[in-house]
Amino acid sequence: MKNSLLIKTWLLIIVLLMIGCSHEQDSKESRLSLMKTTQPAPVKIREQQNRSISKQVKNEVLQNEAIYDAAVIEGDKKVLVAYKVKHFYRFKMKKIEKNLQKQLNHQFPNKKFIVSSDYKIFLESVRLKEAITDQTISQKEAKKRFNEIIKLTDEIT
Repeated sequence: MKNSLLIKTWLLIIVLLMIGCSHEQDSKESRLSLMKTTQPAPVKIREQQNRSISKQVKNEVLQNEAIYDAAVIEGDKKVLVAYKVKHFYRFKMKKIEKNLQKQLNHQFPNKKFIVSSDYKIFLESVRLKEAITDQTISQKEAKKRFNEIIKLTDEIT
């Protein structure tokens, strides 16, 4: 009797854990984004429909030999650039970030750049891009998530 109750309890715990862990349904791109190069398309979260610089920014970032993948999200005044560094250059990450920030600020003086090599920021950027592309998120919610990601970059650094 005790054994059967113990088995049922363990089965219930396992089922609850499986249900709890499966709530977050990421797309294939976001699941694989940390393991391989995904090259997500730049995204624009802006009210104004004037010229976007996000594609130019992504091209500039990928010109750096140390960077192999980048996600760019352009807001009204801020541009989030999350990138992944080749393994060989991991010891120079702070220098790469500083130089990239300086280069982008020089080339695009009208924008404020938030630059991060953190994987969490990259993953959240890819998720936001997917939500915008799939139209599962409103413009207002997208701006809110964009600002949350920017706040997260401040917490991490």
